[in-house]
Amino acid sequence: METQILSLSLAGRTLSLPADRIGSGAPALLLPALSSIATREEMRPLARRLSARHRCLVPDWPGFGAQARARVPLTPGTLHAFLDALLAQEPGPYAVGIAAGHAAGYLVAAASRHPGAFARLVLVAPTWRGPLPTAMGPQRRPLYQRLRRAVETPVVGDLLYRLNVSTPVVARMMQAHVYADPARVTPAVLADKRRVTHQPRARFGTAAFVTGGLDPVETREDFLALFGPGLPPVLMLRPKGTPRRSGAEMAALAETGRVRSVDVPGALAAHEEYPEAVAAAILAPEA
Repeated sequence: METQILSLSLAGRTLSLPADRIGSGAPALLLPALSSIATREEMRPLARRLSARHRCLVPDWPGFGAQARARVPLTPGTLHAFLDALLAQEPGPYAVGIAAGHAAGYLVAAASRHPGAFARLVLVAPTWRGPLPTAMGPQRRPLYQRLRRAVETPVVGDLLYRLNVSTPVVARMMQAHVYADPARVTPAVLADKRRVTHQPRARFGTAAFVTGGLDPVETREDFLALFGPGLPPVLMLRPKGTPRRSGAEMAALAETGRVRSVDVPGALAAHEEYPEAVAAAILAPEA
């Protein structure tokens, strides 16, 4: 594995973002999820299992990762622009683009904007709606925006953030919907995830994601509309332990017939918890 620093022009400034290169063969782009504990490191187990056939590029998203984070506007526009800048610098073409969780909508939109950049797409447990809008409904968006601003404020915001990424809270979150097997949420795993949450300026990415500020679309209809004509073939991997509400969105996508759906073990982080099964589904001849 080689880790390098990508220098990308974004939001009117030059950002230095780390990315891993793993393996050899046909190029593949792997995008980690967006969440309080998301980092490119979560994709390494999957990349290693793809490495005999693919040279995997695994970047961190701006505002996320296990390092000090640049302060950029955390909006859908910024994340779309990030992928545009990345594809301008690392154009591929890619044999496969793989996205986990909330990265799915951004990858699909990028594939539409950049025809020919990807031969096919793989979406692992795709989501489009942040935790608070999912749990409490979209009608409370003004409240979510106020909560985001509160977490972003100095001192008080940092205190609120620390309360919400304490070890018990992170453990409950992972056992409830991130991992399917609670026994896999070991002290070592929790220590790694807590390390992610303790990076400088980590609260900004968390506040944006949790409140729906990084949702690539606002409705199911808009999400399904992303899968229009002109896309390369799309494989959706549906973890069997997906939470009910997220599972309903994946079922709705499968029912459109615009993607091929394959069940895999795990929950929202199936790529991290069961990388062997996810890699096998990606590499299967019919995929």
